[in-house]
Amino acid sequence: MTVSVTFCGAAGGVTGSCYLLQTDHGNILVDCGMFQGSKTVRELNYGPFPFEAKDVAAVLLTHAHIDHSGLLPKLVKAGFDKSIFATDPTCDLLTYMLPDSGYIQESEVERLNRRNARRGRPEVEPIYTRKDAEHTLTRLKTVDYHEWQEVLPGVGARFWDAGHLLGSASIEVEIASNKVDGKPTRLLFSGDLGTGEAVFNDVPEAPSGLDYLFVETTYGDRNRPEISDDERRAMLGKEVRDALKAGGNLIVPSFAVARTQELLVDFAYLFNRGELPEANVFVDSPLAQRATEVFAKHLDRSDANALSHPKFHMVPDVEASKQLANVTSGAIIISASGMCDAGRIRYHLKNNLWRPNSTVLLVGFQAAGSFGSVLQRGAKRVRIHGEEIEVRARIRTLDVYSGHADQEMLLRWTKDRLPVSRRIFLTHGEQGARAAFEQALIAQGIPANQISLPMLDETVALQKGGVKAIVPTPRISGEELSRDDWHNLYAGTVTALSEKLRSLKTDTERRDILEKVLRDIGSV
Repeated sequence: MTVSVTFCGAAGGVTGSCYLLQTDHGNILVDCGMFQGSKTVRELNYGPFPFEAKDVAAVLLTHAHIDHSGLLPKLVKAGFDKSIFATDPTCDLLTYMLPDSGYIQESEVERLNRRNARRGRPEVEPIYTRKDAEHTLTRLKTVDYHEWQEVLPGVGARFWDAGHLLGSASIEVEIASNKVDGKPTRLLFSGDLGTGEAVFNDVPEAPSGLDYLFVETTYGDRNRPEISDDERRAMLGKEVRDALKAGGNLIVPSFAVARTQELLVDFAYLFNRGELPEANVFVDSPLAQRATEVFAKHLDRSDANALSHPKFHMVPDVEASKQLANVTSGAIIISASGMCDAGRIRYHLKNNLWRPNSTVLLVGFQAAGSFGSVLQRGAKRVRIHGEEIEVRARIRTLDVYSGHADQEMLLRWTKDRLPVSRRIFLTHGEQGARAAFEQALIAQGIPANQISLPMLDETVALQKGGVKAIVPTPRISGEELSRDDWHNLYAGTVTALSEKLRSLKTDTERRDILEKVLRDIGSV
């Protein structure tokens, strides 16, 4: 009997994680995540699934991050009515994260439709609503680590701590009817793997002796220096002191779940030891506030107490958020999203990027095509909400809070899973990262013919004689998944043209440039 896996996301890119596992017992999804990054990539969220939602018999969820869970409400809206299996902390986080995501979809579409009305363009519909998300929560079913769970008759799953996020898991799947050497087929989906060094998380674990291994490669092409908690906090402290000494605000785009809470624990430590100047920390993300409550529920007392330090101020509503625009110096503002693509962080960037005494501190992975990636690469001018902004603020990156294992950690984790009798699939990584990790595995003695780099929408049949790949035309190419798109180029072109026009001395020169551009595009 044949089992097949279709890579419906996070194949050639780092978002939209979703695997369709087709068995004789029924179809199972591992994750159902939202695509993030460039507009071209995000448009995948609006298109149809590459499968029938009503034919999915169960969902296994590795963790709560939106790039792994964010399309669950769309799945339910499309007809899925079975169970979503996840750990208890994951279910707690989803209680806030999915409705928040639905609210963001509605808000973003409402703003877009106002612009479309002025431009004479048709209205668009949100991917799903808050109500859709709340309905999805009724499908959640909690599971414990290390305990086998019958997903379908003949299919079992076991969750292992992935060390990436509160409640995160690598998921082992066993299929009774598909025999390998007379035994049930065993697959392991790594999910996102942690570093073993993060504030809240333990070292990732999982079983060995598998038939098929699916491993993430977000940082498959790089290693970070090993640092202690004290070293990490010292680096954060220096960035904060330098930012406040410059005289402006410190703006920290941060993922609302996990990254914000990790930062708060370290801020509390530094404040308590007098290593930071007097300053207030404003957490301007409703989701981060709710997630902080969930973390406090599941953490030990010392970490939970650190999350409620008197220097921390949760921004309660939109009006209070708008008031922060009046604060021009001395504030530390933590706001979502971590890649700067949506949410309240866009307003804080709009209010502070043009100030030379302000600082933006990037503390997470910036996917290709994301606004955070544009800032990280040194853009001099950007557009926010249709308005051109000159980037005068200091743009800094602190890459010691990553929740993803680096190449050496990934190698160690993968080697600990051996032997893998059939195939290792490298997923959840941009093309360069996956290719580099493939070479690292080969250098460790793993045969090249045992490693696969599947692309978006590729299906592989897991057969006794090997893996048979079926590669249809993907919704978008691998190159588009891991690079800037034409929307990025358009925004850069508009700002570059504007800057060029301002640099010219006469109106005649400006007119000549514009007429040349119009001739080139055939408009005159």
